[in-house]
Amino acid sequence: MKEITGHTKLTCLLGSPVAHSISPMMHNAAFEALSLPYRYLCFDVGEDKMKEAVDALRLFGARGFNCTMPVKSVMAELADWLSPAARLMEAVNTVVIENGRLLGYNTDGIGYMRSVKEAGYSILGEKMTLLGAGGAATAICVQAALDGVEEITVFSRLGERFRKMERLAERLGKESRCRLEVKELGDTEALKKSISESRILTNATSVGMAPHEEACPVPKEIFFPKDLIVSDIIYNPKKTRLLELAEQGGCPYFNGMYMLLYQGAEAFLLWTGKEMPVKEIKEKYF
Repeated sequence: MKEITGHTKLTCLLGSPVAHSISPMMHNAAFEALSLPYRYLCFDVGEDKMKEAVDALRLFGARGFNCTMPVKSVMAELADWLSPAARLMEAVNTVVIENGRLLGYNTDGIGYMRSVKEAGYSILGEKMTLLGAGGAATAICVQAALDGVEEITVFSRLGERFRKMERLAERLGKESRCRLEVKELGDTEALKKSISESRILTNATSVGMAPHEEACPVPKEIFFPKDLIVSDIIYNPKKTRLLELAEQGGCPYFNGMYMLLYQGAEAFLLWTGKEMPVKEIKEKYF
């Protein structure tokens, strides 16, 4: 392990809770592999203390930091500048501190789109069916639209998140060529139709996550076309009930493990200007 000196630069994770995060292991291993003078720590910070924490990191000359729930939206308000994706999402998960300015990015959607590519698929110019309207779904939706996915149909429960996704659809219609439509998750017929027209089905909800592994976000009677790619942002368990159904139907599929890796890799690049040695990190932690 490279020793800490007066030149060591601080990076970290802010949010609550953060003790479970694998980000410190991932980033510190990458810093060590490239002999970079950085360290990554976790700080448990709620929404009410975010401004104080951010001001302290800026004062201490930190290089940057990540944000996780529930502080991503707060960080979007505190940033001095937002990337196009972060602005559309109204959420920041990565900050670079440059000459005292807080530059806000969101790498979650980048992580997802890269995981699709690394799994061996291209969905540009295609249609996506996306389940959920929370932070992860919003990140995926925005980045997919900006990258060139032609059409996205989002299925969500009615409520504030549904309405927020509808507002996002209006903004994306002006800032991308993607057609975004929002439908109620309980509309089984609309879901069947959308899946039959899609290249990829993505679950961006927590349905099926441990300890509720038997839950599935789609009804059993829905048929998966054999050329449909099925993805799940969940990585615990590694094979959710949704992915088991995809496997039974002969569909290609992948989970959310590499979305986590590649969103971190993008943050690493923003802080250091260097590519994360993802092959080595995969072998150690994934």
